[in-house]
Amino acid sequence: MLLARVVANVVSTIKEGSYQDRKLLVVQPVDQWGRDVGSSLLVVDMCQAGESDHVLVLREGNSIRSLMGLPKGSVDALAVGVVDYVQMSGRQVRLPDRDDVE
Repeated sequence: MLLARVVANVVSTIKEGSYQDRKLLVVQPVDQWGRDVGSSLLVVDMCQAGESDHVLVLREGNSIRSLMGLPKGSVDALAVGVVDYVQMSGRQVRLPDRDDVE
């Protein structure tokens, strides 16, 4: 799993069957401080996330296919939870919005 920030919604009128009737998001992986790490990726939204939300992203094919009920699906990444905060050393740390990151 990885932590990511939702950057944008993807609008597509024609999709491959695995993506039909599903919301797609572009997410940017971040570290525990909210700083960008790596390249952005496309995910299927299973947690009703919105732009600038922080989400947990699952990238394990068998688990994704099981959660979506698609034994032969072609989904590579799935947003499975919205993150409210990160807890480190017993303290709650709010993840910054994109504009707040140095």
